[in-house]
Amino acid sequence: MDLNTLASGLDTIWVVLTAAMILLMEGGFALLEAGFVRQKNAVSIIMKVFVDITFGALIFFFFGFALMYGKDAFGLIGTSGFLMGGDLTHINMSISHDTYWLFQCAFVIAVISIVSGAVAERVNFHAYILYTISMTGLIYPVAGHWVWSVGGWLGSLGMIDFAGSAVIHALGGFSALAAAIIIGPRIGKFSENGTANIVPPSNLPLASVGAFILWFGWFGFNSGSTLSATNGSIGHIAVTTMLAAASGGATCILFTMLRYRKADPPMVINGSLAGLVGITAGCAFVSDLAAILIGSICGIAMVFVTEFMESKRIDDPVGAFPVHGISGSLGTLAVGLFAKPELTANVGKGYSGLLYGGGFHLLGVQLLGLATVSVWGFALTWVTLKLIGRVVPVRVSRDEELIGLDVGSHGVPAYSQDHDFIELDRLKISNN
Repeated sequence: MDLNTLASGLDTIWVVLTAAMILLMEGGFALLEAGFVRQKNAVSIIMKVFVDITFGALIFFFFGFALMYGKDAFGLIGTSGFLMGGDLTHINMSISHDTYWLFQCAFVIAVISIVSGAVAERVNFHAYILYTISMTGLIYPVAGHWVWSVGGWLGSLGMIDFAGSAVIHALGGFSALAAAIIIGPRIGKFSENGTANIVPPSNLPLASVGAFILWFGWFGFNSGSTLSATNGSIGHIAVTTMLAAASGGATCILFTMLRYRKADPPMVINGSLAGLVGITAGCAFVSDLAAILIGSICGIAMVFVTEFMESKRIDDPVGAFPVHGISGSLGTLAVGLFAKPELTANVGKGYSGLLYGGGFHLLGVQLLGLATVSVWGFALTWVTLKLIGRVVPVRVSRDEELIGLDVGSHGVPAYSQDHDFIELDRLKISNN
């Protein structure tokens, strides 16, 4: 066995392993969101996660991957690779196309899961399936092509988004914002005078375990994006990922103690996630100290944006937009400030951040890319949900929302007691 064959084998094992770590993050999303919502809607969260994985994988196989990584047309869209066939010779790497598809499939599933949390407790299950098809088959693949595919126009300009602060998190976050606005707040979330009412999470220990699983999977998310087991930057990427997450969480502990006089558990959970989101774009290109700063800034920004959204009567039960949209935006722009020339040179990028003498070029490209991807996600989600609303209701009925989506949409509660079965029988009789 020659060295090239051995390296290819190691790279394949590495990418498959990290893809599996990213897929495990769906368990994290499920637990996090189920813990943040009320008990009567926990099953609906799990069912949406299964939609993300099943429909997302199939649609990405049929045509999403082709639009994202197929042969480039005008820097805008891919035109080959449908059903993983056709001309994919431009994807030249040590791993097979199948292996690469698996890794990218894990990414696309994560994107739709971001939107899932923003519409929790009131989205129509049928409408969610249709939106999942749109996100995984069109919205995300086209934006991804612009940045990551050979010939994509933003990538050609020099945009740096190593593991997806913009392509995944800002896109998903702004899509989540559009969805939350269109679908409206949960019943009882806001009083008539506009003040926000507290909707207590059903299970914060469950949510925290979900966050820990997401934290674990993020090492696959970021380090796996090297696509090579022999890449010397894997260790550095893992360290910046860890430091940003720790910084985001620690900052939120201290900040909420000062602001609310008590450390706020949901904010702390989301603070660590905000740090993870923020470092995703630049994990390979910034210093350890910069990673700590990025995590802290994202954590504090998440708190303020969460409060601002409530002041505007926008209901986001799990904080999808503050965590992913805002932190993804800050992380994308942070590359334009903190990218070190010796680190960007290692991956063939000849750009430096503003603070390292690179001028405003990279920062400008990052800003352009961020704005384009975010507007694309927001606008396409808005249009898609409006079109879906002409076919099926986007939101469940008032009665179904009050009963809970577990029983109303899926016919089973998350936590069953004897009296639950009596109530289910009554519901079935009334439906008949």
